Amino acid sequence: MLHAMLSRAIRHGRLTVHDPDGRIRHYGDGAGPEAGMRILTRRAARRLITNPGLSFGESYMNGEIEPLEGRLLDLLELLMVNWAPGATHPAEQLHALWRLARRRIDQFNPAARARRNVAHHYDLNGRLYALFLDRDRQYSCAYFPTGQESLEEAQAAKKRHIAAKLRLDRPGLEILDIGCGWGGMALTLARDHGARVTGITLSQEQHAEARRRAEEAGLSDHCRFELMDYRDWTRPVDRIVSVGMFEHVGITTYTAFFRTIRQALRPDGVALVHAIGRSDGPGSTNPWLTKYIFPGGYSPALSEVLPAVERSGLLTTDIEILRLHYALTLREWRRRFAANRDAIQSLYDERFCRMFEFYLAASEASFRQGGLINWQLQLTRRIDTLPLTRDYMVETERASAMA
Repeated sequence: MLHAMLSRAIRHGRLTVHDPDGRIRHYGDGAGPEAGMRILTRRAARRLITNPGLSFGESYMNGEIEPLEGRLLDLLELLMVNWAPGATHPAEQLHALWRLARRRIDQFNPAARARRNVAHHYDLNGRLYALFLDRDRQYSCAYFPTGQESLEEAQAAKKRHIAAKLRLDRPGLEILDIGCGWGGMALTLARDHGARVTGITLSQEQHAEARRRAEEAGLSDHCRFELMDYRDWTRPVDRIVSVGMFEHVGITTYTAFFRTIRQALRPDGVALVHAIGRSDGPGSTNPWLTKYIFPGGYSPALSEVLPAVERSGLLTTDIEILRLHYALTLREWRRRFAANRDAIQSLYDERFCRMFEFYLAASEASFRQGGLINWQLQLTRRIDTLPLTRDYMVETERASAMA
């Protein structure tokens, strides 16, 4: 059955499979990318037939599937290139339909559930993230103007890019950072732009580290961090920024999220929301990613987001699509994770390392071959808040880079 499934699914390139009985089989037309895997147990082979979306990652974590020559990214990219709708086994089609049918249940996201979901991933040992992120611990898509930048340069460019879209045209602006992470964006806005920033998060680890960083930088008077759900925010502010948090909001809560932004923005305020999305329309989150990495997470198509913006009464004043920027970011994270694998294994264990390796490689492959993108939405309450053209963004960003 596995042979029949792969014969049907793999049409392009060349996939080599070593099965548990020692047979070697080849799939695809041989033209294009090549990759391979060794299936070490019959259990792994059986599970690939019944639920490949979940079991492939689990079998890799358990050491029951190994990519040939250690080329996990190549294997995942080849599978994604070929895993088109209708080409997979009927069992996987049924799983996909079931995930779509229960999306609203899976993403129902009251405050208590949101806190549990955030703790699952973001309250891990803080040293883990220091071992593969940049020095500022930016855990979101960097911005590569040429593609040749270092990770540190690209993350600094990302912050300049977003700051330019917020139009920080005077000192003392009050800014709310929803989902502030370890505080890097908030601290940059306070230090480099004279803003008064409040960052909010549900992660206790991130909250403690962000407050420590603010004190260490002497910015505690201008940059505060609160352990708070965005739905509890009530004070008006001049600007709102949210980077890499919207993926955790849940599709049933999109309208409430944007209404909260509208209510919090002063009449001449500006908001910028940066998130992962999908270019091929609404879908569902891979079951392995949901179980092991981001419970409750979902990266939406803009067609799912813009109706909620419209219902909130906000105006969409700019949309930008970042295509391969996250693939480049993940490539750097993978390299740093590999370079520090021994230290990370000392924090957890081998299975955890394999889980994280699979997560980083699968995410990079998804941005290269699986239809994932990043989008940035600039939002206002009034139609006359911003200049007539977006030239001010480019001019501000260039001036900031030269400062």
